[in-house]
Amino acid sequence: MSDSIILGIESSCDDTSAAIIKGNSILSNIAANQAIHKEYGGVVPELASRAHQQNIIPVVEKSLTKANIQQNAISAIGFTRGPGLLGSLLVGTSFAKSLAMSLDVPLIEVNHLQAHILAHFIADANPMPPKFPFLCLTVSGGHTMIVLVKDYFDMEIIGKTTDDAAGEAFDKIGKIFDLDYPAGPIIDKLAKEGNPNAFKFNKPKLDNYDYSFSGIKTSVLYFIQKEVKKDNDFVKNNLNDLCASVQKSIIEILMDKLEKAAKDLDIKEVAIAGGVSANSALRKAMQDNHEKLGWNIYIPKFEYTTDNAAMIAMVAQLKFERGEFTDLRTSATAKYDL
Repeated sequence: MSDSIILGIESSCDDTSAAIIKGNSILSNIAANQAIHKEYGGVVPELASRAHQQNIIPVVEKSLTKANIQQNAISAIGFTRGPGLLGSLLVGTSFAKSLAMSLDVPLIEVNHLQAHILAHFIADANPMPPKFPFLCLTVSGGHTMIVLVKDYFDMEIIGKTTDDAAGEAFDKIGKIFDLDYPAGPIIDKLAKEGNPNAFKFNKPKLDNYDYSFSGIKTSVLYFIQKEVKKDNDFVKNNLNDLCASVQKSIIEILMDKLEKAAKDLDIKEVAIAGGVSANSALRKAMQDNHEKLGWNIYIPKFEYTTDNAAMIAMVAQLKFERGEFTDLRTSATAKYDL
């Protein structure tokens, strides 16, 4: 790994983040969160892009200061080109292009989903990085997929959601429970005090490695509507058990397909990535399969699970070594195939 110093910029959704990487060691990883979306129960794209405009310069400056790096020491700038919210992506892309032009350094575009997976190769992400080939369950608010990773930039999606992502299911069910946004971490916290076997919810039956989460959302909604007719305080009185039962169902859906893929492909190297990989029950399920199925598991540090610029910088570093640069004609894209 080279000693080049790269600035990574991430702005795909509602977090503005900047990071400095040297080799594969992160020197700084700064993020500004947008609390305003809690008022609306979800990310408002227009508000997100405005907040990125306000945050991006302070975040980049703080990242450079924390890393004790001067702008003229930057070897290249990596940025999230997509996928994500177009307005948010435009802010990061435009800033990265302008700064690269002013510093006369190469510009490197990064696929956000690829970055979640390759975050495992950051020096302190794991005790050891995964060995190729490995499977990576990539789960976030907007994406749920099983990826066969044959090499750094040779990835194949072998299973994906046909409707909602796992993170969306957590948030939509959280709204049914009248929880704040984002609901995933709140459900995880409340589930620790509940009985995961208290309630049963429908799980999809798909033959391949694909996922579906709209069914469990509907199952929970109808169940709550029925129970609230009998007891107006049903959700309040059973909230911990409801959260534990929902979480168990979602994690079982995720793990059933991952286990099937690992068995069918005879792969023991298994990783998780994305915001939902911070979920304690998913992490425990991975640990259980390490012991039960002999998997070599890779679970990233919490700071590398949610959207962050460290993972963007990691991919940019790998592309820098390969001389894979882009030019100023590049543009942000809401959809960007892996």
